[in-house]
Amino acid sequence: MLSQQEDFMRFIDIYHAGVDYWSGNHYRLKKHVIQDGRKHPFALICPGGGYNMVSNYNEGEPFAKELNRCGYSAFVLFYRCRNKARFPAPQEDVARALREILTRAEEWNLDVTGYSIWGSSAGGHLAASFGTQAIGYAHYGLPKPAALILAYPVITMGEYTHEGSRKNLLGKYPSPELVDLTSMEKQVTKDYPPTFVWWGDADDTVDPKNSLMLLEALTSCGVECSYRVYPGVGHGVGLGCEEICSGWFDEAVHFWESRRETGMSGRQESEIWKS
Repeated sequence: MLSQQEDFMRFIDIYHAGVDYWSGNHYRLKKHVIQDGRKHPFALICPGGGYNMVSNYNEGEPFAKELNRCGYSAFVLFYRCRNKARFPAPQEDVARALREILTRAEEWNLDVTGYSIWGSSAGGHLAASFGTQAIGYAHYGLPKPAALILAYPVITMGEYTHEGSRKNLLGKYPSPELVDLTSMEKQVTKDYPPTFVWWGDADDTVDPKNSLMLLEALTSCGVECSYRVYPGVGHGVGLGCEEICSGWFDEAVHFWESRRETGMSGRQESEIWKS
């Protein structure tokens, strides 16, 4: 039986899910910028929600606050969903967010060297897609992320896809060519960013084969990657504070930080967006 506090917190979660559902059908960028007079690296966060909503309450706001705690500024992306989610609308929203962030880097005291993109579930698909040449950073003429951090991601639009995500993003009857273009395991190249991915082996929402297919593609292309599999963990656990997977976040931050210094200098990137 739930305690009063647990019951209240569940009510709050449901309330926020409803707010996110009805407000998540247009582009919006929520900033969590550290204002201490110093420049801080930044991360762009793409919460999940099956391309039907944006799960800010579970995979957006908590991630941003933890990143702030670790010394990073963060931005939660509310990308277009449901009837406005048709490809490439969400990818366009990521590009728009990054252009806004890079353009306003001085105003927000951002160190733009080696940014990262974080994504969970369907947001993991969105983040993963932005690592590709075909529909990601190169396609939009943006700097390459230093790292992608993916939590229990949707990867494929093929046999093992999450049906709700596929329907919202591609419609009922996508062409085989569109399915291939939006299946990340088929779009990985040697220029794909270093990637940290984790999932639980009890996930019955997004088949763990999604993550395994991505890992196989990354390995075959020689892309640096790290992964964690947590026994008994299901889908949508966010930070996983009460779960066996509670350490994943700090590991992901370390993975990103260790690769951040290999990116372009902040001066070079800023000049791109001031030209």
